[in-house]
Formats: sequence, C-alpha cells, structure tokens
Amino acid sequence: MVRIDAKSGLGTRAIHAGNAPDPRTGAVAVPVYQTSTYAQDGLGKHKGYEYARSQNPTREALEENLASLESGVHGFAFASGLAATTMLLHLLKAGDHVVASNNMYGGTFRLFDQVFAHLGMRFTYVDTADLAAVEAAIEPATKLLYVETPTNPLLTISDLAGIAAIAQRHGLLTACDNTFATPMLQRPIEFGIDIVLHSTTMYLNGHSDMVGGALVVKRDDLGTRLRFLQNAVGAVPGPWDCWLALRGIKTLPLRMERHEKNAGDLAVWLAAQATGPRGPRVIYPGLPDHPGHALARKQMAGFGGIISLEFPDLETGKRFCEALTLFTLGESLGGVESLVTHPASMTHASVPRAQREATGFTDGLVRLSVGCEDISDLRADLVRGLAASSGVVVAAR
Repeated sequence: MVRIDAKSGLGTRAIHAGNAPDPRTGAVAVPVYQTSTYAQDGLGKHKGYEYARSQNPTREALEENLASLESGVHGFAFASGLAATTMLLHLLKAGDHVVASNNMYGGTFRLFDQVFAHLGMRFTYVDTADLAAVEAAIEPATKLLYVETPTNPLLTISDLAGIAAIAQRHGLLTACDNTFATPMLQRPIEFGIDIVLHSTTMYLNGHSDMVGGALVVKRDDLGTRLRFLQNAVGAVPGPWDCWLALRGIKTLPLRMERHEKNAGDLAVWLAAQATGPRGPRVIYPGLPDHPGHALARKQMAGFGGIISLEFPDLETGKRFCEALTLFTLGESLGGVESLVTHPASMTHASVPRAQREATGFTDGLVRLSVGCEDISDLRADLVRGLAASSGVVVAAR
C-alpha cells in the first residue's frame, strides 16, 4: 500500500492522493463507479453510499486528490467551473456584497451580473492588484473578496497574502480562482485564502475531453456547508468525467513544466521579435516588464502557460488568429494542444465593451494557450500569424 501525507511532494500526490488501489481487485486505477444507486442491507443500513448525487467513490477519489494538491482538507467536484462558482455564491444570501476582480473569466462575470445580481446580491469590480482599491470597496454588507490571479485574459497578478490580510481585518471570506496557475504553481490556501476554485476542464484534466469544476477549503465549517450544497443543489459531475480528471492530474506536474517552458520561451522570443507599431504587445508574467513580475516570482513557482498579445485593432488580431495552423482557434485553455482565442468575441463576449476597455482589454487582444508541442513548430506557426496580421517577418528560431 502506497502511503502519502502532506509532506509528500506534489508530483507524488498528483499520482497517488485519492488513488488507493481498489480493495476488491487491487486495480491501481480507481474504478469508474457508473451507478445511480447502491444496495442497502436494511433500513438505515448502508455501506456509506446511498445515492450517486450524494456520494460516488470515483468522485470522492478526485475530491481527495484535489484537496491534497491545494493544501486543503475538503474538496468538492462539480459539473463545471461555473457550477463550482455557483456553489461558492450559495454561501451568501440576498443583500450581500462581493468585491471582485475587474478582469476575470467572462462566464464568471455573466454569472455575477446576470444571475446573482438579479437575486439580490451586489458586486463591485476593482483592480485586485491594487490592495488599497480592494479595501476602499469594502462596505458593511461585504461578505466575500473574489480574485483571479493571474487574471483572464490580462494576466494581472494579485497579492494573495495581502488580500487575505484585508479579509481578516474585516471578517470576510476570500476565494481565488486558481485555474490558470494550478496547484503546481500556486496554492492560495497557503497564503490565507479560504476557498480555491478550479475549472477542472482546463489544466487539471489537460486533454480537452471533459468539463468539470471544483472547490477546495481547509475550514471544517465551510466544508460542512459546501457538502450540503453539493448534495442539495445537485450540480455534480458524472463518474466518467471524474475519472478523466483524475487520469489527467497524474501527469499535471509534467505537463505544467512543458507548458511553462514553451510559453516562457515564446514570450521572450515574441517580445524580442514582434516589436514596433505593427507588432503586438506581449503580456506574460514571466517578462521583467510585466507589472506583476516581482509578485509572481514571490508567490508562484512559475509563470504559467498563457500568453496574451495585444494587437492594434480587431482586424489585425483577426488576421493573426485565422492565419495560424497549429494553434487551434477555440474557446478553452490548458490542454496539451495549443489554442488561440479572441476573448472579446469568444470567452468574454458577455462583458460590456466599455467595461473591458476600462481595464485595458481591447478588441485587438488575443490569448494563446501554449501547449506541449515542439517549440520549433509553435514558433513557426506564430511567424505565419505575425506575417499575415502585421507584415512582421521574423525568423522562426
């Protein structure tokens, strides 16, 4: 029997946490418990499992794995990242106020602005990299500070320890969407954040073949409430999706190393080559001129696999996207294959243009999710895109 604990390395926990060999057969891969209900020995006598919305052994294995990786105690899997966000907001009630990042995933903004705001919650959006702005936005009804770091798609870095300290002074909950960084690069609970959120669809699964979400907490009171909500609301993933996420997480340390290596090399190359009025501005936390570079070095173990490129206008960005042949044009990120996304018309179309532009997010912004392909091929593809979009001709070296 493999034994691991909190002192075991992240790579070891990614493979073994929650993945105990099947006690009946010894199978080293957690079985897919594809069942909706469980036989009971008598009234009130069962083996810990009553109904699959409430409990499923495959889902429990994933939840244990995620809790271990995020330095938490309780993990909860959901049917999507937005389902996880919905459960987070169900910790609040009508009349409560949330201070949130002004640059975040468009689906999160849509959920806040068009669903929960209609149910009586209020949201104030600020640059959460500015701790003074965060504290100034707090009011008597504030209950939650919600951050993404790095943000989607501007890759803004927020000070997690600073956010947690503000929340502690005011008696507030904190939550961080850690999808971009993953626990390989950043573990918000270790900085005092209460709740960590993931779209498991992205890097955790890493193979673009399932949809899911997760919350991880360390506090028992939050764990008890979220377990109730998970069962009561019922937005749970099926066991097959849980199994796919578990399988993907086993290679997460290896994949993140490759994602970041490729992204870092491409960001440096793009910054050096695609310059001048025709080339895009390169946004990547690993570049020294990124405003959050020093903070990212302090609170992250790496800079991630996402690069954003700001072209002068929509048409230039469109030509770039459509000229690429290896970077697939699509909505998502974090898979082994490289993707290119035009956030203003795709992932963030629900965010009003004026609000996007107020944060520095223009129609010419393009987001690259750098995959695990050979970097020479990725670089050659970007050369095609730059030549088509801006007439910038550079060497694919």
